[in-house]
Amino acid sequence: MTGSATILVVDDEPAIRRLLHASLARSGYRVIEAGNAREALNAVQIDKPALVLLDLGLPDRDGLELIPLIAGQAAIIVVSARDATGQKVAALDLGADDYVSKPFDSDEVLARVRTAMRHRLAGEAESHFLRHGDIEIDLAARMVRKGGQEVHLTPKEYGFLAELAKSPGRVITHSHLLRAVWGPGHESDVEYLRVAARGIRRKLEDDPARPALLRNEPAVGYRLVMPG
Repeated sequence: MTGSATILVVDDEPAIRRLLHASLARSGYRVIEAGNAREALNAVQIDKPALVLLDLGLPDRDGLELIPLIAGQAAIIVVSARDATGQKVAALDLGADDYVSKPFDSDEVLARVRTAMRHRLAGEAESHFLRHGDIEIDLAARMVRKGGQEVHLTPKEYGFLAELAKSPGRVITHSHLLRAVWGPGHESDVEYLRVAARGIRRKLEDDPARPALLRNEPAVGYRLVMPG
């Protein structure tokens, strides 16, 4: 249920704004628009949107500069033609919740919006217990179960999974995960993440070759997929 949640669409292309506005309005959201950074920051202060769809190529300011100014006030999904890995990582590390490359599929954008809105409403601090099919992740008890049976993860596997579970649905970058779980100085040791991900999938996924819970965003990071 979306209620009257407000979403701000920030893009300097009127056609893109109209497309996103129409799709979001049909899904029950209240939509406001901004064509540049100045209008976007004013709208965030005045209309207080729950979520911002943000283009990076704005005429008066780089969209990356807006992310830390908006993060904390609203969820942020970057929708941009900049599809280089470095741009995605930079946006996510600055505080964006997700990243969709142009050209985009409207249904995919809506799905990402629903996930970000659910996460915002739940609140990161309240996401202590998560369920995905027969998998249960209990952060308060530091316990993971599958089919009602406790699954024994290594300390690094659990730390990796728990870091993702704090922000379900959100892409967490390699560098963030490595700092949080392995400590400073390990930001480039991406193989550690691959090993941990393989272990988690082997123990939790029904088909580790086609993971439904732990998804890889190539060259960027990982996300924990939580249905419903």
